[in-house]
Amino acid sequence: MADGFLIASAAITIIPLLTLALGLLIGYLAQRSGFCSIGGMRDLMMFRHTRLFFGYLTLIAGGFLGYFIFWAIIPSAFPNFFWSMTQTNPLNPIPGAPGGLTVASYVILAIIGGFGMGFIGVLLGGCPLRQIIMGSEGNLRSLFFVLGLAVGAIIFHAWIVELVVAILP
Repeated sequence: MADGFLIASAAITIIPLLTLALGLLIGYLAQRSGFCSIGGMRDLMMFRHTRLFFGYLTLIAGGFLGYFIFWAIIPSAFPNFFWSMTQTNPLNPIPGAPGGLTVASYVILAIIGGFGMGFIGVLLGGCPLRQIIMGSEGNLRSLFFVLGLAVGAIIFHAWIVELVVAILP
């Protein structure tokens, strides 16, 4: 049983409401700004436009800063936040990752998933977050992408992961 900083009766109410509020805020900001990580890379490489790219960097920095501030206030909330500094072997998997996989399996699965998502994202002209936003705006192509993303995740975990684990020792 995990030790938490909220009692169970409070967490049952607070966590879903906080998650919904943050999701609505992030979705609103992403929709209003036209945020897209793949579009940011595309614009930087092809046109030397940096607006979307700096939005991507800001998202990464804001996420790290938010976790760091939360960890500084309540250190027991993230006991493995700086896990790489406490490991003797830097190739150990991140705590909470699926067990039973080798480091090579994690790397190969990350490459397969990243390449597939990047390739499809470039063909569609946007990252998954942008596709979800455009799907909610009524774009049918993006809506089918989101449905395909869900089906693809099921197929990936049902067959591709098993195949990689069976091939690698």
